[in-house]
Order: sequence, then structure tokens, then C-alpha cells
Amino acid sequence: MVSATQPQAASASRVEDSGGPRPAGLSVEQFQRLAEFRFQLRRFLHFSHLAAENAGLRHQQYQLLQCVYGMPGELDPTIANVAARMLLKHNSAVELVDRTIEQGLLRRCPDPTDHRRILLRVTSLGEKILASLADHHLQELEQTGPELIRALRRVLSMKQTSTGGKRPARQ
Repeated sequence: MVSATQPQAASASRVEDSGGPRPAGLSVEQFQRLAEFRFQLRRFLHFSHLAAENAGLRHQQYQLLQCVYGMPGELDPTIANVAARMLLKHNSAVELVDRTIEQGLLRRCPDPTDHRRILLRVTSLGEKILASLADHHLQELEQTGPELIRALRRVLSMKQTSTGGKRPARQ
């Protein structure tokens, strides 16, 4: 059986060359670099999903707790800001917040400066679970992070190599 971290050796001929232009003008090696980077990201996200499930959460609930607790100082932890930072529609964020509140991990609080707004706060139980999951994630990143960084550097070096070390001008 093949594990997610040890894929089987691939055959020598992965792509049939039709003689036409390659998508986006990239070489097979460049596509391989992009694919490796995506694999490393997916591997970490897979770990994250399993860790959240083992803690009794859905993976989006862990992301929500992390988002609320780690909201940048210039942003308030409102549902609108959570939705924007998690790339969710507002109604999806509301449903996620409601489910997480039902589990006792999050609470709504009135904004002390603007009583029309509601802020989100992580409960003490939520903080406890969040701290445990963050610790597990940091341990995983210590182990797999170097390979993720290598894969990212290889992707980033593609542009530097193809532009002679200079970044292309933005249009």
C-alpha cells in the first residue's frame, strides 16, 4: 500500500508531447515543480484536517478559531471580517459561527465602542483546543516545513530563471 507521503515511482513518460505549445508556456519540469508544491501544501492541509477531526472539530471550525483569535490588530473579529479572511460567503460564516458557538468554543459579544456591532471571542474551552491544535501544527511544520519551503523556492526560482533574476513588470 502507498502512503500519502511516499508516492509510487512514476513511469518515465508522464506527458504525451503533441508538438503544440504547452499550457502557459511552461516546461514539464516547471509543471512538476508546481505539482510538488501543491502536493506539499495538500499534505499539510490533510494533516490539519485529521488533527481537527481528532480534536472533535470540523477543519473549518479550527480555522475559524484560529482566525478569530489571531485576527490582525487593525481588524475586529466580526462575522464580516471572518468571512473575508476565510474566503467564505457571509451566510456560510454565520452558520459556521453558530455551530462553533453551540459547541461552546466561541461566543458573541457586543462591541463596547459600537453597540450595533457584534464581536466574536474564543471561549476558554476554545482556547484550550486551539492551543493544543496549534502545538500539533507547529510540530508538523517542524518536520514537513523544510520540504514545503524547498518546493516553494523551486517554484519561485522558475520566474527568476525565466526573467533573468528580475521580476516581470506588472501591467
